[in-house]
Formats: sequence, structure tokens, C-alpha cells
Amino acid sequence: MKMKIVIKVPLHKEKDKSKAMKIVVAEEGVISVSIGKDNDQLEVVGEGVDSVCLAKSLRKKFCFADILSVAEVKPEKKSPEKCQLPFCMFPPPPCQPFYERHYYDDPGNPSCCVM
Repeated sequence: MKMKIVIKVPLHKEKDKSKAMKIVVAEEGVISVSIGKDNDQLEVVGEGVDSVCLAKSLRKKFCFADILSVAEVKPEKKSPEKCQLPFCMFPPPPCQPFYERHYYDDPGNPSCCVM
């Protein structure tokens, strides 16, 4: 189960940030690490990460590390989407041949027609 751990650590210099990130990444089960707001919070996401051991290892280097929160990361629920068919343009049906009928009046034979 994924856990999100927020630890407050004084990170005033860029060198301190990189050291803290190296210490956190070395722990087993860590998936991602980010620096939170105000540059003094580390947000760690991982599976099976021991937050107490993580804080102890940070205290060895920085002399201060406080666990602010530990929460379970829940997977986002996907709303059921309506199945939309892809837009396909079909060719028009073939045209039927067009025949014109011409009728000619033949004065000699009234029942005769020519096609």
C-alpha cells in the first residue's frame, strides 16, 4: 500500500536539499521525493517505507526532522466514461446510372416509342 509521508526538515541551502534527497532515496521502498512548500518539507511517496527510520536517518545529518503527516495514497477513481465511437467517414453509396427516356410522337404510329 502506498503511503505519503511529509517530514519537516530545515532546508535553507541547495546543498542541504540535495543531501536530504539522497538520504531519502537511499531508503528501501521510496517511489518519489519532492520538496514541499516553504522549502522545509519533504514529501515522500513509497510502499513499505518506515517513517520513523526515515526521520532518524534525517536527524543524523540535520539534527532536526519532524514527521508532520503519514497518509495512505488512494488510487484515483475513474468515472465511467461513455463509450464514444470513433468518427468514421464512409464513402457515399455508388450512384445509380441515370437513363433518360425520350418519347417521340410519330404521327403514323401512335403506339411507337423510342428509348
